[in-house]
Parts: sequence; C-alpha cells; structure tokens
Amino acid sequence: MAGATIDHLIAVTTFLTAFFIFISLYSQTLQTAIIYQRHHQLAIKCSDLLDNILLNPGYPPYWGQQNSTPTSFGLQDPESSQYVLSPFSIMRLRSLTGEPVYYPKTELWYSNITMGFGNFLLVPYTEVINYSTVLGLLGINGSYGFQLTITPLIVVSISEVQPTNPLTLAVNVSGKGFPLANAIVNYCFLTVSTGGGSYPYYTIEYGTALTDEKGVVLLNFTDVNGLADSYALIVYARLSGLLGVGYYEHIIHDENYVVPFIGDLERREVIIAHSYDVHSGDAPAEISFNATFVILTNNFTLREIPLENSTGRINYGEGKPYKKITIPSYNPGILIITYRKSAVETGVILMPWGLSSMAFPVTFGGDPSNQEWVATDIRNVIVNDIPYQVKLALWDLRGFSIVGGW
Repeated sequence: MAGATIDHLIAVTTFLTAFFIFISLYSQTLQTAIIYQRHHQLAIKCSDLLDNILLNPGYPPYWGQQNSTPTSFGLQDPESSQYVLSPFSIMRLRSLTGEPVYYPKTELWYSNITMGFGNFLLVPYTEVINYSTVLGLLGINGSYGFQLTITPLIVVSISEVQPTNPLTLAVNVSGKGFPLANAIVNYCFLTVSTGGGSYPYYTIEYGTALTDEKGVVLLNFTDVNGLADSYALIVYARLSGLLGVGYYEHIIHDENYVVPFIGDLERREVIIAHSYDVHSGDAPAEISFNATFVILTNNFTLREIPLENSTGRINYGEGKPYKKITIPSYNPGILIITYRKSAVETGVILMPWGLSSMAFPVTFGGDPSNQEWVATDIRNVIVNDIPYQVKLALWDLRGFSIVGGW
C-alpha cells in the first residue's frame, strides 16, 4: 500500500514537472513569436517612415529656404519628384557630425557640419530644426526614436603627394567599399594671389583626367609651389551617370583666417567672421578678404555670380568685427573666400550653399547605440545631381523582452 502511494506521488510530481516545463517552453515560444512580430512591425514602420520623409517636401514646401519651423516634415525637393531631396532642407537639420560652435559676437550657437579645416557649414540654432521638433511633426514623439544618416555614394578624397617640382596631388575615387576605375575626373585648381592689390583673389585652371584600375589619378601643377602658395582643388568625378565631389585646400598659415556663418537663411545672408573671435589664438591680426559665389555649369566649370560687398577687412575684438554678404539666389553653389593677413600669408575657405554642392554628409536624430532592437532601411536619392544614400535607424521607446524560461 505504501509502495503504491509512493508511486502515485512520483507520478504526480513527474506529471507536474513536465506540465510546468511545457508551459514555460510554450510561454517562451509565444513571447519569442510576439517579439518577432513586433520586430517585423518595427521594420515596416521604418520603411514607411523613411518613404514619408523622402517622398514629401513638408509644409510649407520651401521651408528649407525659410527661417520658420515647418508644420509638416519632409525632405523632398518641392520642384522635383521621387527620391530627389532639397539641399536646403537638409542644411537646416541640426547636425550630430561636429561639435556646436559658439560665436560671442552674435551670442548664438551654430550647428556644425565642418569637413576639415577650410570647409565650413555653420547654421544658427535659431534656424535649424531639432530632433524633438521632428519627432512631433512625424507623430512618433514618445513612441519611437530614430537617427537619419545622409552620406554621398561617391567619395572623392584628395591628398598632397609632392609639394613642388611639380606640385602633385592624388585623387582617389571610390564607391561604397570599392574603387571606381576609369572614372572621368574634371578638376578646378584655384591659386590664391595678392597681385599687389588691397584684396586677395584667385586664378583658376581647369583640366580632365581618368582614374586607374585602383580609382586613383595623379594631378601635376608645374607653376605652383606648395611650400609657398595657397591653393584649393575642387574635383568632380563621374562614372555611369553618378557624380561625386571632392576638395582640398592648402594654406601657408592657420593662425588668422575667416570663418563663414549662415547669418539669415531666408535673406541669404552670410557672416564673415575673424577666427580669433571664434577660436582665439596667439597672434591676432587684421584680415582682408574677397568673397566669390560660383555655381557648377554643364561642362564642369565654375561660373561666378556677382556679389555685393564682396571685399572687406575684418579685425578681432571690435564691436562688430564681422562683415555680411548676400548670396544672390537659391541656386546651390560654393562660396569661395580668399583672404590674407600679409602679402605672403594667404588662404582660401570654401562653404557650400546647399549641402550637396560639396557633398557634405549629415547625421540627424538620436543615439541608437543602447537600444535593445533597431530596425534600419536605406534608400538611394539625388540631391542636386549628387547621389546620396539615406539610412534610417528606428527603435521602439516602449521596449519589450523575453521573460521566463529555464
């Protein structure tokens, strides 16, 4: 009798153990299926949200060329269709690329998209669109977080190989992880000159070359001394209908230089500031400058557009040590500013008017690094004839995870 009772207890215990194991495994499987479904829904939401951003211009349609906050968010060029974006709407996104810059003379902070010394794009916080605003405009505030990354498809990098006899620059053209062999390279070589006048100016030389099987081409300039002359090289690389932009500046000093800030986007104003008032320095001095606005023509030359008040002098520490110039139109182009401290100390600064003119990248949004699950999707787009890749990373702020199990 006692043996039967023991057998019965053992059987019941075994049954209950098996039952709870089954329930636990079933619960875990069910939760895994639910989480998979949520991940799938997040991926669909990511794709839909990315298309919503890229396939509508927002409202008002030309908000990228204004100072006001849009009431609807989108990056599409209002004069185009499909995946064609506005270079000015992208320019108004508050960038995560560089550290913000404070300019005491305007008492403003600036969103910083600077691609190395001499290549500036600084937009005041009063005119950029921040992350929280866009979350609200997209209707996902409190539910989702995202990061939007916009990078050029064609990368053109330039380096100095030999400074003189002759000056030799290497141009490297690549796609997403592979070199572009036999790409056509059209270049614009700018040399800064004083010519004995009050303000510096540049002379320009054009040329064409082809990259080798490694995507590299060497450019030689026999009349330039890289040890004593300031110059800039702007390169346009083409292959199979795709276009990339690269640039390189060499100056013979970096203690005193000009810093361009977007002053008023709607009025197309640019502030020309003294570097000492932005970053300080050891030996500040007066600078004379000469600003030129250029746009790219169909034959890959630079056409100059006249500017008012294009020359001037700036000094540090004055009540208003900066000058203002006005870009004549919303045609994307490059603001070229040649400057000098003395007859021999010169330099050149480039600023894109419209983000794509110099193929600047932008990263906008939140930080996905500590999220449990992040869905991503990508699109290839065109920004003023420059191909870009747009990547959206999206995560759910409500959170979920698997619980239970053995």
